[in-house]
Amino acid sequence: AKGKIVLEFYPHIAPGSVANFLELAGTGFFDGKNFHRVVANFVAQGGCPRGDGYGALDYTIRTEIGTVWYEKEGYLGMASAGADTEGTQFFITHSPAPHLSGNYTIFGRVKSGMDVVSQLQPGDVMDRVTVKY
Repeated sequence: AKGKIVLEFYPHIAPGSVANFLELAGTGFFDGKNFHRVVANFVAQGGCPRGDGYGALDYTIRTEIGTVWYEKEGYLGMASAGADTEGTQFFITHSPAPHLSGNYTIFGRVKSGMDVVSQLQPGDVMDRVTVKY
């Protein structure tokens, strides 16, 4: 709702996570969902079916730790409650977060719109998430 965020995906690093996100986006799952968790200078997290960070669908995907680390802002990661528990919730880093490296899947980055990411507040809504190939 605050502007456009364009993402670039890393299918060569996290193919399952990318496929999962694109499938959800393609079906309109993220439309109207909020960013339920925003921690200044850390992350903006969204994609929860309940809107509070405690929701999930009836499946999980595996953790995909690749060769990219959370060394700069704008990385797109999968939120999880431990190994192989990822699903619909994702986050975007506001700044380097090296303590996340090796523990959370990175499946893309912000190509443009970091200024919008930086303005996000808890409860801000994703009006529409579209996929363009």
